[in-house]
Amino acid sequence: MSYIETTSIEKGKNVKLYYQDYGEGKPVILIHGWPLSQAMWEYQVDEVVNAGFRCIAYDRRGFGNSDKPWGGYDYDTLAKDLNDLIENLGLKDAIIVGFSMGGGEVARYIGNYGTSKISKAALVSAVPPFMLKTSDNPDGIEREVFEDFKAEIKKDRPGFLAGFGKNFLNFNKNKDKVSEEMADYYWSIACKASPKATLDCIDSFGFTDFREDLKKFDVPTLIVHGDADEIVPINVAGKKSAELITNNTFKVVTDAPHGLVLTHTNEFNKILLDFLKS
Repeated sequence: MSYIETTSIEKGKNVKLYYQDYGEGKPVILIHGWPLSQAMWEYQVDEVVNAGFRCIAYDRRGFGNSDKPWGGYDYDTLAKDLNDLIENLGLKDAIIVGFSMGGGEVARYIGNYGTSKISKAALVSAVPPFMLKTSDNPDGIEREVFEDFKAEIKKDRPGFLAGFGKNFLNFNKNKDKVSEEMADYYWSIACKASPKATLDCIDSFGFTDFREDLKKFDVPTLIVHGDADEIVPINVAGKKSAELITNNTFKVVTDAPHGLVLTHTNEFNKILLDFLKS
């Protein structure tokens, strides 16, 4: 198993991130969603490698096989972890692809570190620019929704994750596209995450404002969103990101849920590969 040591230290030790690294060519970094791991990209990794790219997929701290520290789940730290990965692996001209919560890492990385090491970015079903309903973001999601998430997780984390997973896929509408076993597999990935990380990341993706970060995007950016996303609604996220990022390609996947990488795999993979090759 491959790990990099980040510059973050807890209890006298550097926090380590697990990653997979396949193929040769321009590097493509895949950043997973909450509360999953890099395993969610199973049906994209082969496609990216076979298209002639180096594909790197890592587990966010607290998830998958990475270290599970008590803290550091704010986006400044998570973006620093991404920067540490890029620096440790000596990457240049990388393409960073963030799904859902992972889109926040993409946004905050560019906001804090610029684009000298990257050539393109992608936001897939991603949480930017700002999920929370406020006076200057009236289309956002009420704070109580996120607080209810946390309360349910504290009460019955596996139970919450099972229900969340079905909503992630709009399962009842997509039974012809994804099996019950696949939904169960994703549930098992989510259950492996640190309970503390699972809770803390809700505040991060729910309450972090990325609007200023998106204004700093100066590389070609792909935005992909399903118009049936019930987790991160397109009107809250994808459409508004497209308004803030100057050089973007905005693709709407018809009838696709949040987890479109699974339910609309072929359509999504073609969109992604066309962008990588462009």
